[in-house]
Amino acid sequence: MTASRLPFEIIRDPAAMRAKVEDLRRDGRTLAVVPTMGYLHEGHLSLLRAARARADVVILTIFVNPTQFGPTEDLARYPRDEDGDLAKARSCGVDLAFCPDVAAMYGPGAQTFVTVRELEQPMCGERRPGHFAGVATIVTKLFNLTRPHLAFFGEKDFQQLAIIRRLVRDLDFGIEVVGLPIVREPDGLAMSSRNVYLAPDHRRQALALSRGLAAAAAAVAAGERDAAALLAAARAPFAEAPDARLDYLELRGADDLAPLTRLDRRAVMAVAAFVGTTRLIDNRVLQP
Repeated sequence: MTASRLPFEIIRDPAAMRAKVEDLRRDGRTLAVVPTMGYLHEGHLSLLRAARARADVVILTIFVNPTQFGPTEDLARYPRDEDGDLAKARSCGVDLAFCPDVAAMYGPGAQTFVTVRELEQPMCGERRPGHFAGVATIVTKLFNLTRPHLAFFGEKDFQQLAIIRRLVRDLDFGIEVVGLPIVREPDGLAMSSRNVYLAPDHRRQALALSRGLAAAAAAVAAGERDAAALLAAARAPFAEAPDARLDYLELRGADDLAPLTRLDRRAVMAVAAFVGTTRLIDNRVLQP
């Protein structure tokens, strides 16, 4: 990377975003995008820093996407802090922040959606119908508007990352999708914008997710390969978390998300749980 750094700029108009990146690509710049819904935490910042290390231009997108929320989900109260997000973005060396409003991203009568049929069916897709169509559609739109060479996503949303990788491959975007490890609090809780919802006791009980995954990993290290036994190990910590309710706990192939009865290849153990009224997700990649 030899090109000079750009002055920090906030862009809200999609047409202006597209024009900006067209100019930058003509100049031979390497572009990286980090799509987010804002309320940035250290997990997001790790993505921005990784993008900064690899690209001439780092683009942060902040957009709370309504099409990936169900009718009873937390769209209206999803945490927002644009001023704080932009300050954090500048501290990580972001060049461009794309912050459109809903009307700019979904015009009147918008009815086109992108689906990744098989990968979006299980796990979160089964529990949140339409969620991944919303995700795939907004990511496609953001890719079209920002035209990146690289796109950075966290592995906490493992199914989402798998869907985006397949989307990029199937639609020939020519983008390198970079997945980065989950960033955790010192006690193991996966960082999430929704953690702010947790009351102190629920925050403690939320550790059942990460402790269960750690127990499964320990069982694998001890030689266990039976999926039922590994899932039982991961489920055990929930017995001490009365306000935590499992939504799902599954062992699936890491590449195709096919269900496994035995750990005979690289796999992901994925968990979703309601702690009080807050839905959290976590996962652990397991190797036989």
